[in-house]
Amino acid sequence: MDPSVLIGLAGVLAAAAPVLFAVIGETITERAGVINLSLNGSVLLSAMGGFAVAYLTDNLFWGFLAGMLIGALVAFIVAFSSITLHQSQVAVGFVLALASRDLAYFLGVPYMNIPGPTLPTWQIPLLKDIPLLGPLFFRLDIITYLSYIVIVLAWLWIFRTRPGLMLQGIGDRPAAAFVRGANVNRLRYIYTIIGGAIAGLAGPAYTLNVKPGWMGTQTGLDGIGWIALSITIFGGWSPMRAAFGAYLFSLLQWLGLVLQSRLPGIPSQVLQVAPFPLMILTLLLVNIGNAEWVQRWLASMPEGSRRFFTKLLRAMRASPPAALGVPFESD
Repeated sequence: MDPSVLIGLAGVLAAAAPVLFAVIGETITERAGVINLSLNGSVLLSAMGGFAVAYLTDNLFWGFLAGMLIGALVAFIVAFSSITLHQSQVAVGFVLALASRDLAYFLGVPYMNIPGPTLPTWQIPLLKDIPLLGPLFFRLDIITYLSYIVIVLAWLWIFRTRPGLMLQGIGDRPAAAFVRGANVNRLRYIYTIIGGAIAGLAGPAYTLNVKPGWMGTQTGLDGIGWIALSITIFGGWSPMRAAFGAYLFSLLQWLGLVLQSRLPGIPSQVLQVAPFPLMILTLLLVNIGNAEWVQRWLASMPEGSRRFFTKLLRAMRASPPAALGVPFESD
């Protein structure tokens, strides 16, 4: 394979890490029955805060920890407002998204366009020498490796552990989980904060690795949180499928850069924004299978084609946790 293609695909994996953290964090939060619509703002605030702390301390660890704390704090506000104060999760999350974004731009002015610490590449011995796989997966940075681990751990926790089954229960049937001894609201607090902390890694993963530095509105992160929310739906609230969506989005961004030189007749702005509507179109396809006109279209097909497209639409279909966004009262 062309080495430039391998380098580009390895860059796709690294660039997908911030989206992955945001998506996995939101997946855990929504599995618990809470919608954290503040994601876009909290990612921006954690990006600025993580970079600022890393710059002031000259320590990458404190920068990433600051990003996690910021994400956890914003998520706590969402949980407190919705669970304790019984306010609308959607309204609170949307207001926090705007407030956190503006706060990031305001507080980040002193740190704009200044160099800061960045993650070095960490090549894994022996594995880095595997043909094709070595350059693609094992010559990256530690935060990208961490994103692989988070995907696997989140999937194992949700689908292969007893606490994970309880997590699914408080998102799908909180009353049944309560009868079995679960403190539903306390667990929702915990998982919302954990999900927010994981999503908080997305910001510094961008400003300390993917595109080092804080450049205010030119940073390039605004909108990623909304994409992460859509990928969570596309992923069917499953970490593995959500990870595929994150990698797909990153791949589309990379292809946009590659095609700029090969399609000079198309304005570069079109290729830069193309991944966003394409992901929205993909999200539409996830939930389009039940539409009446789709059923009519399938019915008009030959038997073989109808079976193929029916299976495809069924595989793409995703159902949210039944109690997503619904407050729980134990009394």
